Amino acid sequence: MPRAVVVLCTLLSLTSHAGVTVPADLGIGPEALWFPGPLLDNRGALPHFALAFNLYAIIDQQTVKQNWDRIPPKYRGLAAGVTEAHVGPSIFIPQTLIISPKVAELGGVGMYGATWAPLGLTLLSNPPPDPREWNKSRGRYSLDANVLLTYLFIHSDFADIPPTHFLRPGLELKLTLLLSLSEKVLVSFGGGAQFYVPQVIGTFLDVAPLEQSVWLAGFAFLKLHFRFPYEVAL
Repeated sequence: MPRAVVVLCTLLSLTSHAGVTVPADLGIGPEALWFPGPLLDNRGALPHFALAFNLYAIIDQQTVKQNWDRIPPKYRGLAAGVTEAHVGPSIFIPQTLIISPKVAELGGVGMYGATWAPLGLTLLSNPPPDPREWNKSRGRYSLDANVLLTYLFIHSDFADIPPTHFLRPGLELKLTLLLSLSEKVLVSFGGGAQFYVPQVIGTFLDVAPLEQSVWLAGFAFLKLHFRFPYEVAL
C-alpha cells in the first residue's frame, strides 16, 4: 500500500485545475459480534448486532494509466506497481456501529457503540480484475490487518455485568470475499477476530483478571456495495 499512497499524494498535489474521476464504493450491511467471557455467559452462541459500513474512493491501475502524464517522472516507477488503494474521506467515519439492545429474551445484555479503523494493511489478496472484464472474474478475496479504536456502552440485568464504558485500541484480522453482481453492484461477506487491550467489566483502568475482561471479539458480516463515479477536484 505505500506505493498507492505515493500515487494518491502525487495526484492530489498536482497544480492542474482539472478533476480526476475515480470509482467510489459505498458498502452497508449487518454484522454479528461474539464476545467470549462475561458477555457470553448469559447469551450463549447468540451474537450481538451491528451495522457494517464503508465509504472510500478507489485508486487503481486504470486511474493511474488515465493520469500517467500528470504523475511526475520520479514517481512513475512506483505508480506502475500499484494494484488498488482505498482512500476514505475521513478517519472519523466508523466502520461499525454496534446497536444491540438489552432484551431479556436475548440474554439480558445490551451494548451500543462504534469501531473506527484509522490504519490498515492488506496482507494477502488476488489482483483486482479490469473493470471492463468484471463479468469474467467476479470473485476477489483479501486478508487485512487493521488498527482499531472501539467504544462500547455495556449494560445488563445481571449484577456481575455492571454498566461499563469500554474504550480500547485493538488489532483486527479480517478475511473478505467480494463478488460482483454487476459492474456497479457487489456483495461481500467474511469475518475475523479483534484483539483489544483488556478491560475488566465495570472498570476502566483494570486489565486483569482476563476471564472478567473484554479483550477478544469474533465477527462475521455481509455487505451490499454500490459503485459510482466520484470526481476529485485537484
